[in-house]
Amino acid sequence: MAETKKTFFTYKGVPLVRKGNTIYFGNMYDDYVVMIEILGTEKQGDLDVANKVRLRKMATDITLPPNEQIVKKAEKSSLYEALDMACAWLKIS
Repeated sequence: MAETKKTFFTYKGVPLVRKGNTIYFGNMYDDYVVMIEILGTEKQGDLDVANKVRLRKMATDITLPPNEQIVKKAEKSSLYEALDMACAWLKIS
C-alpha cells in the first residue's frame, strides 16, 4: 500500500489551516502563529466574503498560561487585510 503524504494549503509558503471560521496561519514549530477568526460575512454573488476578522498572534509555547500566549490582537475588515497583517507580524515577505 502506497503511503500518501498530507500537505497543507499555504499562503506565501506558510501553512494555512482552516476549521470552520477559524484559520491558523504559521508553522507550529515556530515561536508564533496567527489565529484568524472570521466574525462576519457578506454575500458577493454566490460567495460569502469575510467582512469582519479578528487576529491574534499567539505563542506556540504550551508551557505558557493561556492569557500569556496571546501577544497581539487586531480586527480587520477583510481576510486579505488580515493575512497581510499576519505576514507582517510573522515577518513574512
